[in-house]
Amino acid sequence: MLKRIINKTRQLMAGKSNEQLSVDACIAAGMKVGSNVYGLINCTIDYGSCWLIEIGDNVMFGPEVYLLSHDTSTKRFVNYTRVGKIIIGRNVFVGARVFIMPNVTIGENSIIGSCSVVTRDVPPNVVVAGNPARVITTVEAYRKKIEEEFERSPKFDSSYTLPGGITPDKVRQMNEEIIENGYVR
Repeated sequence: MLKRIINKTRQLMAGKSNEQLSVDACIAAGMKVGSNVYGLINCTIDYGSCWLIEIGDNVMFGPEVYLLSHDTSTKRFVNYTRVGKIIIGRNVFVGARVFIMPNVTIGENSIIGSCSVVTRDVPPNVVVAGNPARVITTVEAYRKKIEEEFERSPKFDSSYTLPGGITPDKVRQMNEEIIENGYVR
């Protein structure tokens, strides 16, 4: 912890700001990011080895995801920090507060459940969750389940959101109608 404080102080004294440790800074340092990637700005990216991170097209990140491409626990034994690549395939959804550890590949079309810790490779077309993350179901089975639930659930247009100007009456209505789940556009 003290080391982190000292390093942060050195960065600030050298004129480095959080802005310089941004997604753009990571890309400039070698991180690869595909097109149509959403939410990466709200993630914590391992700037110290960000060139080991590769993100495919059409990836969506929830808030507070950690992409950690190093493991310092090895330093006490061999005086080196272990580093490993993180490769995230195309069309992946990564839920809020997921940790993705070094030396992990996430297969395309997969879904990572919120608060999961991904320590091993994730096959394509699966849903994983937990700590450590494990396969829960296939994306196809999950899609079917969601479509069935969607049919019997209340649906709300964008006027039921903060950006849509939700009113107190709509808040009340939404609370009354949602028994298990609802869907908002």
